[in-house]
Amino acid sequence: MTVGASTTLADLVIEDGRRARVLEQFGLDYCCQGHRSLSDATAQADVDLDEVRKALDLPEVRAHATPGPQERAALAHDIVDTHHAYMWEEMPRLQALVEKVHRVHGDRHPELARVNTLFTEAITALDPHMTKEERSVFPSISRMEKTGAPSASGSLADHIEVLVREHTVVGDLFKEINSVTEGYTVPEDGCASYRAMLDGLREMELDLHEHIHKENNVLFPGALELERTIRGN
Repeated sequence: MTVGASTTLADLVIEDGRRARVLEQFGLDYCCQGHRSLSDATAQADVDLDEVRKALDLPEVRAHATPGPQERAALAHDIVDTHHAYMWEEMPRLQALVEKVHRVHGDRHPELARVNTLFTEAITALDPHMTKEERSVFPSISRMEKTGAPSASGSLADHIEVLVREHTVVGDLFKEINSVTEGYTVPEDGCASYRAMLDGLREMELDLHEHIHKENNVLFPGALELERTIRGN
């Protein structure tokens, strides 16, 4: 499949989820900045467009259509079961590990103080964010699909706008963690716990990118489209 330079990063990943890892390798943000075209994104990142297009032209590309009106509640349910469940379980475990590594290695690696601060800020923001999605926004989307009536708690657009802004905040925090740790590079004196911490942070950032992509670029636009249809806008 020819990869168009004008195709957005979000659409590239929607067409084939495997492309997410390719974009990650080139440092291209397909979740919070998924609205950018491939040509714009590569120019801003100063990477070769043709090289990225070639890497994205995967064999046996599997189509992944945007969910239709009756599939959005199912997608929200999948996000909760897959990504939220992972975050709820992993956040306290990884927080304890980050604190331990900072305590043991902080004297020789002062950057760990910043990692500890950034990670604490990220999970402090994610806790109420995911709770709001699970208890309010996602149920509203489900009820709207089932009843064909607009949300009783007001326009979803206002709630979604806040959630998208919060995604950007958390995404930026992990981007800085990535930078501070030099791409999660284990130092020469790093112990097994140090390596486990960096592996955990890397995996959480990758999962977060996929998580945010599903919401920002698929679920939320679909929900807003359905709401506009119901309201006759």
